[in-house]
Amino acid sequence: MTEKDQPFIEHLIEMRDRLLKTLMVVVAIFACMVPFANEIYEFVADPLQARLTEGAGMIATEVTSPFLTPFKTTFVLAFFVAIPFVLYQFWAFIAPGLYKHEKRLIAPLMFSSIFLFYAGMAFAYFVVFPLIFEFFISSASADIKVLPDIRSYLDLALKLFFAFGFAFEIPIATVLLIWSGAVTANDLAKKRPYVIVACFAVGMLLTPPDVISQTLLAIPMWLLFEVGIFFGRLIKKRGKKEAEVESP
Repeated sequence: MTEKDQPFIEHLIEMRDRLLKTLMVVVAIFACMVPFANEIYEFVADPLQARLTEGAGMIATEVTSPFLTPFKTTFVLAFFVAIPFVLYQFWAFIAPGLYKHEKRLIAPLMFSSIFLFYAGMAFAYFVVFPLIFEFFISSASADIKVLPDIRSYLDLALKLFFAFGFAFEIPIATVLLIWSGAVTANDLAKKRPYVIVACFAVGMLLTPPDVISQTLLAIPMWLLFEVGIFFGRLIKKRGKKEAEVESP
């Protein structure tokens, strides 16, 4: 093995160690939350259950669903809770390869990433869920009794949680693109019409087939894109000034 290969192997070992730490943290959080699995699922399903007609409820169409569905909900929630640790491991892995003025951005970007991910999930739970479930249930015929399956509901809820959580990371992605020099803020601003169309296209792919949820995802994505351009310009200007000060 050559000396050039050793740093690469060391990076792989470090990445493996950080992934193992992340998995251990997720499992530890999951183990603490398992006794409350049913309560956790009831909380996640509350936006739908609160809008079902009197006497209606959720059903399980598979024998294993009453056990596996709350179990799966708890594991995914454990991952959500561990997001700060996951992002810390990611930033710590790439930090050694950054310049001094670049490292100063790690903490703000990390905290912003965590806040935006949780904000996206909260927006989905408190704003999107009530609107779309009210729409779906109210559109059902009077002769139809709505009895949602618990596993199908969880799949839909997780899809929306991930969709809005990652969609709210758009400002971070935009800032990183501008900061790295891959694209300029002006170039992104010129592509605004295409970005708006792309936001609605993503909204159609990641949300149920209704205009409400698609619009509720597309509009925040576009607004967050604009926020990313604004802060990208500020950070780029500040980075240039700090780089000039640090250079001999």
